[in-house]
Amino acid sequence: MGLLLLLTCTLLSSYFHPGRVVDAVSIFTITRVTLSIEPRANVTRDTNVTMRCKAIVITSQQEALSRQYTLYKDNIAIYTKTSSSLDDFLYQLPETRVSNTGKYQCKIIIEGKKSDSEIKKLTVTGLSTPELHLNKGVVSEGEELTARCTAPGETGSIIFYFYEDSKEILEEQVHSNQAEVKLGFNSVGYHKIHCAYTVLLKRDSVKSKESNNVNISVREFPIKPVLEIIPQYNIYEGDRLDISCTIIKSQHSSQSIHLYLSQGTVLLSSEITKAKVNHSILAQAKDSGEFECRLEIGNIVKVTKKTVSVNELFSVPTLTMMPAEVFQKESMTLTCKSESYASERLRREELTYTLDPPESLLTPKDTGVFFGTALPYDFNYTCIAQAKDIMKRSNTLTVHPKVSVSTPKISVVKRAILGRPFEILCKSDIGSLPINYTLIKDYDHLRTITIKLPDHRAVFTDTITYIDEISKYMCEAKNGHRDGLLSKRLNATVTVPLSNPTLIVIPPLEEISEGDHLYMICGVQGTPPVTFRWYRVGNEKPLITTTSDSNNTDYQVKKLAKDHSGTYYCEAINYALNVVQSRRVTIEVRLALWKKAVIGGSCLMVVLVLLVVCVLYFRSKRGKREAAAELSIRSAAL
Repeated sequence: MGLLLLLTCTLLSSYFHPGRVVDAVSIFTITRVTLSIEPRANVTRDTNVTMRCKAIVITSQQEALSRQYTLYKDNIAIYTKTSSSLDDFLYQLPETRVSNTGKYQCKIIIEGKKSDSEIKKLTVTGLSTPELHLNKGVVSEGEELTARCTAPGETGSIIFYFYEDSKEILEEQVHSNQAEVKLGFNSVGYHKIHCAYTVLLKRDSVKSKESNNVNISVREFPIKPVLEIIPQYNIYEGDRLDISCTIIKSQHSSQSIHLYLSQGTVLLSSEITKAKVNHSILAQAKDSGEFECRLEIGNIVKVTKKTVSVNELFSVPTLTMMPAEVFQKESMTLTCKSESYASERLRREELTYTLDPPESLLTPKDTGVFFGTALPYDFNYTCIAQAKDIMKRSNTLTVHPKVSVSTPKISVVKRAILGRPFEILCKSDIGSLPINYTLIKDYDHLRTITIKLPDHRAVFTDTITYIDEISKYMCEAKNGHRDGLLSKRLNATVTVPLSNPTLIVIPPLEEISEGDHLYMICGVQGTPPVTFRWYRVGNEKPLITTTSDSNNTDYQVKKLAKDHSGTYYCEAINYALNVVQSRRVTIEVRLALWKKAVIGGSCLMVVLVLLVVCVLYFRSKRGKREAAAELSIRSAAL
């Protein structure tokens, strides 16, 4: 049991040995804190100002340490924020006012360590014009009124001054942008009242003369850091760099010593109480730069720096593709190459190239050359160049295999009307953009449209003068170095506008009489369907409207009557939307034949009756005369 306890204590002692970094404890140092005023330190009223606090922290951790920022104005904390981001701390002062004038400082605390920026002064100039309002315009002698002076848009502590006839009579200090006071007047007459204000700032209004100078001598602290880098010159990638950060003591110090070895903001190594920090790396081009050995004893900080330049053993490779444009399942070649290498340290054949990922299915053909076929989907390739334990990766090359355009389809947008401009649509169902569509007529290329966006269409406009001309159109689609694909010939119905309207009446106009069956036939030349409308002069509305799939239609009236007499015509329209109108015909309905016969017979009967009456009349008159003559003869004989 005692042996176990001893072993445990030994292990814990070695684990927490002074100078050994425990993973749970963050090793870092704050090298610098800066405060900047943007856009500048002297601004005018209403300028948007940003206070930018930047902390340079050297740490061995990848994650950012939690930082507490505090912004001070005139030694008074005005804002505090805790953040774990590496971004600068920003504090906004929108539409600044004179009250924002002051001395600003940024302070940062990281796990108990503190650091301050330099003090920066912001000066804002420009005040708004004060406005005075009185609750009365006329008062009696000895009566008071209320005066309100306003400083539009101003902030902070403000002193308002009230004047009567240019003489200051009252002042009022407030923490708002307006002040109200009571004013009384003991003298009769007109008085001029105005106001002004002052924004109070924390600064001395009167500065004394400079004091006497007192000299002080500062002795150098007897400990200083020493930075050694071996080798320091003629360094190439792959060389071993041994870096040490040590201290030189001229006398013993009982204070705790902290040594930090860093490059930029990266902490390479650190020690507490030990007098030396060592670090060894395999040099790479990215290691070029400044190394820093930092000594901290209490509040004393001493720094020594050295710059190292690491020559490239070989350049970062570039990965290119041939051809620059490739279609799915087409052959392609990827070439990986470092443009330069250090011939004094490396032979070209020592430089090897590989592709990542290995499952790229491309076959090595030569040094850095890989051959194969394009996949049916997008794929990322990376090239790795390697020599003497140095490995460099190229930028990722994403191969976007294009989809070959399919055979285009040609169609008419809406309708093709003879003699008028119409639209032709050319479209492929699949194919990578951009796609070039070309309209062809009789194998002559009329026009090409390039489609670059999915929602765009290749629409052409042309005109035909006869029906069969529509079949002369084709379109070609092309989206790469391959030959274009031709569509079928355009097959579409051509609408011929209506023309030559005719109107035929059966029976002939001169033979129309009551009781007849009337046919009026309206015909046109053009493409059906045709909509016919029949009109009778005097009526605005059509008598009848009908749509026919032929070029003619009829309008019938059974058993004509006298009131059917009138003037008629027809109108026709088709998809060409041109209205044609027939000639106008006048229909006169005559009496029926039997009516004419009845009237004729009646007239003849009347004539016969009159004739018979006349004959009887004349006969009766003649008989009377003959009887009288016979009677007179008889009388004479007697």
